[in-house]
Amino acid sequence: MAADAPATREAPWPVALMSEKVAGWIDRLGQVWVEGEVTQWQVRGGHVYGKLRDLTQDATVSFTVWRSVAQRLTAEFKQGDRVIALVKPNFWVKGGSLTMQVFDLSHVGLGELLERLERLRRQLQSEGLFDEGRKQRLPFLPGKIGLVTGRDSDAEKDVVRNATLRWPGVQFKIHYAAVQGDRAAAEVTAGIRALDADAEVDVIIVARGGGDFQNLLPFSDEAVVRAAAEASTPIVSAIGHEADRPLLDEVADLRASTPTDAAKRVVPDVGEELAGIDQARSRMSGRLSQLFAHETDRIAQLRQRPVLASPDRIVDDRAEELVRWVARGSELADRAIVDRASALAETRARLTALSPQATLERGYAIVQLPSGGVLRDPADAPGGTELRVSVVGGKLGATSTGPQA
Repeated sequence: MAADAPATREAPWPVALMSEKVAGWIDRLGQVWVEGEVTQWQVRGGHVYGKLRDLTQDATVSFTVWRSVAQRLTAEFKQGDRVIALVKPNFWVKGGSLTMQVFDLSHVGLGELLERLERLRRQLQSEGLFDEGRKQRLPFLPGKIGLVTGRDSDAEKDVVRNATLRWPGVQFKIHYAAVQGDRAAAEVTAGIRALDADAEVDVIIVARGGGDFQNLLPFSDEAVVRAAAEASTPIVSAIGHEADRPLLDEVADLRASTPTDAAKRVVPDVGEELAGIDQARSRMSGRLSQLFAHETDRIAQLRQRPVLASPDRIVDDRAEELVRWVARGSELADRAIVDRASALAETRARLTALSPQATLERGYAIVQLPSGGVLRDPADAPGGTELRVSVVGGKLGATSTGPQA
């Protein structure tokens, strides 16, 4: 069959043809620069056979350094080294395996690592992960402390021993993780997240007993830093390295200089707290005694005042004053009655003088027409008009004889 004919169920490719096509596709990739961690380094017959692992993900490839290239390498390499390699992928048709042929290999320089860390630092800082405002306060007395550290490490012993000495009842939940090497970042990240998800854990300490710059790189890993930033539980970084602070120190809610310092910062000292309670009780007792003495003096001064020394005197003084006011009130009331009686008599006399009855008593009479109106003009009573005359002694009837000249 033709090599360029498509494979079908009726006309499948031979395995060799497929392998040759795969090799051709891979060969077109050419040489590429890659970065990774050496997880295997074996020298056989002058050739080097090894494996290169991705720094952040679970991906590994095999590589081969032929003798001619290995002899040109000036540096020594071993398992755990972080390297940059110029490789060309090769697919072995006969065995169906893929390997990387190395043409150049070098360690990742310290300057380059520092530059990458600085770029990551600036990125995280621009996102606000280092801001003081987002840091949480540690609880005064945590019920249970979460600890991420290496198994049987000095850091674990320092934290547990010093915390227990300060507060014997303190409890721990420990998550063991690698604290250096290719597994460290992933395991520390998993430890932070597992303890943060535990409702009983009140604070998390990430501890390691110092180390050189490269050993501390996992604590500047972006995954570790972001896991600490996202944790709702307060994080204490106790890496114990002053010269090169890992990025975990920047994002943690509290940075301790050593694991021992972390134990002292997280757990209060029971002796100091008891002494503080005694001092507070002493100050309270002294303040209360002072307050009672002051109030006792005030009461004594009040009792010496005249109003409290002889209270009857005030009653007597007020009684005499009350008698005077009662007499004065009675006098004013009598005078007012007399004045009002005089005014009433005067008003009555004026009313009497102005009343019609007074006019009648002086001998006058009031003549009324049959309509009841008062006769004022003789013309209003022609002859024969019946009239009614009112005098002081009563009323009488009369008949008009008409106007008189």
